[in-house]
Amino acid sequence: MTRELVPAPTRRTVVKAAATAAAATAVAAPVLLGATAARAAVGPAFAHGVASGDPLPDGVLLWTRVTPTPDAVPGSGLGADTPVGWEVAEDKAFARTVAAGTTVARAGSDHTVKVDVRGLRPATAYWFRFSAADGQALSPVGRTRTAPAAGAATPGVRFGVVSCANWEAGWFSPYRHLAARADLDAVLHLGNYVYEYASGGYAHGDTVVRPHAPLHEILTLADYRLRHATYKTDTDLQALHAAHPVIAIWDDHEFANDAWSGGAENHTPGTEGAWADRVAAAKRAYFEWMPVRASTEGTVYRRLSFGSLAELHLLDLRSFRSEQASLGSGTVDDPERSITGRAQLDWLKAGLAGSPATWKLVGTSVMISPVAFGSVPADLLAPLAKLLGLPGEGLAVNVDQWDGYTDDRKELISHLRDRSVTNTVFLTGDIHMAWANDVPVKAATYPLSASAATEFVVTSVTSDNLDDTLNVPPQTVSLIAAAAVKAANRHVKWVDMDGHGYGVLDVTAERSQMDYYVVSDKTRKDATSAWVRSYRTLNGTQRVERAEAPVR
Repeated sequence: MTRELVPAPTRRTVVKAAATAAAATAVAAPVLLGATAARAAVGPAFAHGVASGDPLPDGVLLWTRVTPTPDAVPGSGLGADTPVGWEVAEDKAFARTVAAGTTVARAGSDHTVKVDVRGLRPATAYWFRFSAADGQALSPVGRTRTAPAAGAATPGVRFGVVSCANWEAGWFSPYRHLAARADLDAVLHLGNYVYEYASGGYAHGDTVVRPHAPLHEILTLADYRLRHATYKTDTDLQALHAAHPVIAIWDDHEFANDAWSGGAENHTPGTEGAWADRVAAAKRAYFEWMPVRASTEGTVYRRLSFGSLAELHLLDLRSFRSEQASLGSGTVDDPERSITGRAQLDWLKAGLAGSPATWKLVGTSVMISPVAFGSVPADLLAPLAKLLGLPGEGLAVNVDQWDGYTDDRKELISHLRDRSVTNTVFLTGDIHMAWANDVPVKAATYPLSASAATEFVVTSVTSDNLDDTLNVPPQTVSLIAAAAVKAANRHVKWVDMDGHGYGVLDVTAERSQMDYYVVSDKTRKDATSAWVRSYRTLNGTQRVERAEAPVR
């Protein structure tokens, strides 16, 4: 059975790029499509690759985008509705096709296509492709994989884990290295898949490795569509999507920096329009361009199961949250404020308590572990404050994370303890650093008090971290800062403030282990990858410990 998914409808104006914004829109799209658009002159082309996502035991979501003619650039609204065929096979040569059908790439959905294929076998690899012009135009071939059967015993599952990919800050080599692995069940993207800023608005200093399209800050539906399209011209990102199903949630930069339910730090209603209009545009473009199943509520919180071994609870921590606390206001503890919203928190609590899976994995875009930075030396606290959004004065906590919404965290942790929910592992992005943490019941008395869960935080793909912000070689100052953070936060077992890269989470009945990898130079397209650390939590312990080697 198949069905076509219909996407749910849904300062600071930065630097010199603002002066050229109007011209940028006119020139960005043709440059973006390049040679592929030229091929569309004689027929439709698949300029943005293929993707799959949200694997189920019996199916998977397939995605592509058709360029019917050269002028049908993303966000333009131009181009005729175009029939598209799709097929799924057991082999790369498509000699054993198991499912096929047709759909239409419509101008109203920016010529993107999403097909929810069902009737497949559990825990099985498949190949897929799209076609147009009566089979004369073929897409690249993608490989995907279904999840294990519900309740089935499985020896293990393995995920790539990534977050925070700023197009202008570097090349997406972490995606290339994950694409080259043949041992992953899926890749988990924890948010900030795209960034909303104008060119030069988020890179350190004047360093722009490659400029955004459009050059101006994205505000409209056309803008968000073109920004997503720009990302999907990256060959390493295309390789990732063609190699593995991707399971994605959003964070703030898919909308605007430090977004909350009623606005964002990087949104000025008087000059940038109504926040509700901007959010609707961002969400519509996201669901058009990402291999993600859209809920009727237009959110990304959902569950995916991997046999009896693991259940993945994915959160939306932007659509329902209260505004971030004012610095020094003391409102971080206000029980009326929420990072999840009431309905989502109740959904999460019920899902964790009722899960039959050995491991409860929670995809959260921002860090849940409490972290105080007050002990960091003053000369390092300033750049950390700039990087992490810490207050310049007063309490040194990141109010955009769960630290700014302590009542929600307290309720969730108490629930885990009261209901004897074990083996909860939070998987986190956002902070542009790699961490391995226990999630303490009472941080002030840890380790004498208990840990309720564990947390693995992955660093950024390219977005600036400490050495980028200070413009110094890695570990020049970060070792001092990391030592200070660990001394003041004894539940933090490890933090790397310099590396860019990805994680690989390997889950078995005995343990969940995160292997951390870094790339040699984010500004080099041919960057190499190296393992740096591994941490694991053993079944039933709720504690993180170091592992001596990555899983092979």
